[in-house]
Amino acid sequence: MIFEELTRPESPGRLRDRFVMLRAQRDALKHVIERNEKRLAELQHEVELEAKVDQAMATLTDQLFSDVAELLQDRLTTALEEVLDQPLRFRAETKLARGVATVRFWIERDGNEEDILKGQGGSVTNVLSVCLRMFALRRCDEKLHRPFLVLDEPDAWLRPDVVPRLVKIIAEAGRELGFQTILISHHDIDLFSQYADRVYRLDPQGDGSVRARIVGGSVTEDEVEAGPPRMPTNLFDEF
Repeated sequence: MIFEELTRPESPGRLRDRFVMLRAQRDALKHVIERNEKRLAELQHEVELEAKVDQAMATLTDQLFSDVAELLQDRLTTALEEVLDQPLRFRAETKLARGVATVRFWIERDGNEEDILKGQGGSVTNVLSVCLRMFALRRCDEKLHRPFLVLDEPDAWLRPDVVPRLVKIIAEAGRELGFQTILISHHDIDLFSQYADRVYRLDPQGDGSVRARIVGGSVTEDEVEAGPPRMPTNLFDEF
């Protein structure tokens, strides 16, 4: 025969202690739940706020860059048309992706998109790279960046007959911006004399030195001493 052991009920004092302990645990858990709910609400608010911030950033980016993109499209399309004498349009599209503003460049010919790097055997790249460098330098802090630009063979892929057109744009922009610009080229000297302030011919010597001679240009010695003129207003100031 099996006898089950009968347990005596706990005393009122012990029951009261257990009740107090369980109530304390309940209050502690309730506090944890309330804290977590509060944090969850904060996170939900941050998620909602992030979406609003992204939208605000996208709107701000569009406002900041749309004018710049429009100006670039207008000025660089003019440069392409003047230099290459072709029905090309420079296009720029701005957007915000993952919090980073990006700009996509391409060209259009008769409404059809063309790759800048692959089209025209490099001539389009030559023209656009010169203009974009000038725009970039124009935006730099003048206290940290001197208005000095060196262009190494920007006419490399251009036909000789269109080189003077590029030189004209570089010379005019340099004068408007107050830039000192040095253009290095292997083209014939006569292509630069009309628009360049000074044309130098560099001849390597047998001893390893280089002889520099002034062989052309449109600026007098007095004008050289006075320095490049600076226009009070110009198209690039809009940028």
